[in-house]
Amino acid sequence: MRFWEIGLIVVNFVLLGWTLFTRKRTKRWFAIALPVAYCVLIVQLIAEGYRWQMIPAYLSPIILTACYLLTKQKKNAGSWVSVAVKSLLLFMYLSVAVALPALMPVSLFQKPNGPFTVGTTLYHWVDDRREEPFAKDPKDRRELMVQIYYPAGDQGEGDREPYLRNTHEVAKGLEGDLSIPAFTLSHLGLVQTNAFTDARMSDTEKQYPVLLFSHGLNGFRNQNTFEVEELASQGYIVVSIDHAYDAAATVYPDGRTAYFQSVNLSDLPERDRHIQLWKDDVAFVLDQIEKLNRGDVDDRFTGRIDTSRIGMFGHSYGGATAAQMLVEDSRIKAAIDMDGTLYGSTIKDSGIGKPFLLMSAEMSDDSDEDSLEEKLRNKRALAGGGMSLVIPHTDHTSFTDFHLMSPLLRSPGEDPRYVHRIINEFSLAFFDLYVKQRGNSLELEKLATKYPEVHFKVN
Repeated sequence: MRFWEIGLIVVNFVLLGWTLFTRKRTKRWFAIALPVAYCVLIVQLIAEGYRWQMIPAYLSPIILTACYLLTKQKKNAGSWVSVAVKSLLLFMYLSVAVALPALMPVSLFQKPNGPFTVGTTLYHWVDDRREEPFAKDPKDRRELMVQIYYPAGDQGEGDREPYLRNTHEVAKGLEGDLSIPAFTLSHLGLVQTNAFTDARMSDTEKQYPVLLFSHGLNGFRNQNTFEVEELASQGYIVVSIDHAYDAAATVYPDGRTAYFQSVNLSDLPERDRHIQLWKDDVAFVLDQIEKLNRGDVDDRFTGRIDTSRIGMFGHSYGGATAAQMLVEDSRIKAAIDMDGTLYGSTIKDSGIGKPFLLMSAEMSDDSDEDSLEEKLRNKRALAGGGMSLVIPHTDHTSFTDFHLMSPLLRSPGEDPRYVHRIINEFSLAFFDLYVKQRGNSLELEKLATKYPEVHFKVN
């Protein structure tokens, strides 16, 4: 809960409690209490904005007004039965007023640990060479929204970047997958990240290495902000891709929205085939990054991108895409797959042959008929030096921001911030070693010792 939300609840419920239990309620008391109650409400709405989870708390001045209108200007006998009933009702009301905003918080992200401030900017890229397979018009080209996070010199004149620029559309796209009404996620529009929009790039280093991020099916480009910001603060340019029509919602600059449509990818062969689209997306983005390095309109990235040091990570289907790109594209030096079945072309029995880390959830949601094939694919990918780890008390979405959005989404026994710390520290050590080419494998071994409950293994 935010500062003024807490202040609103504390002040107004103290006033309400005093009104209910004091033996003498005078007009003078209400002349002070009512203006204070309404002033705190107005300040909260102006300073932090409305959200529906605060409706019970917003009603507290109205209830206080009703107490004024209904009270009699005489001493209240205050029998123990009356006090008990009032106490119970006030406790129930306070519980609801606190529970709703607490269960759906708007303060999600801790400050990154790296030495750099984080900047971010958004691009709309059109691939003129490819048709849009989801469009009815064959003349339509493949369009992607790509958000880049990078080490910034300072926050510049930019504001803090909102978590979602198009909350309504993304919430609508997630509605079916999460089985919750879209309006319950409306508060995500109030969430701010630690990144500053269009901030100046840091001059600390001449060039910075690149990491690409690919979300899962029906995910979205910002779904791993906890990880993306941390890596950017540690000196990486992180490129997050919205895979249009496979993301929950992709909103283009002219207001068009591409909602999730891949509802027919129900079996392994279909998902193996479909991943080609995502690989083509990533290859196109890599080409665009090279163009940015040669000449950026804003001159932000011109000559600042080290295209010889590129890694990739992804969640679920995006993790499978990262593994496939590691195999097929020489520009990708190392990759992390976060709980993604290895869809796509079959990997050789000898392994990928390049640095690869497979992070897995303890509680898998894969069906029994797919589990054997998945294990065989994992075995091939991890052969010849591939690395794996399993994080306890996690499920498939533990590797995203989703479990920060509400305690109701978490796995039993899970502390999402602790899980995210493990993910971030292993990801950073892995990419520092194989993309930045700094340090040594002892850093990963130290992490394995630091977190003995994590089953880290080099195959």
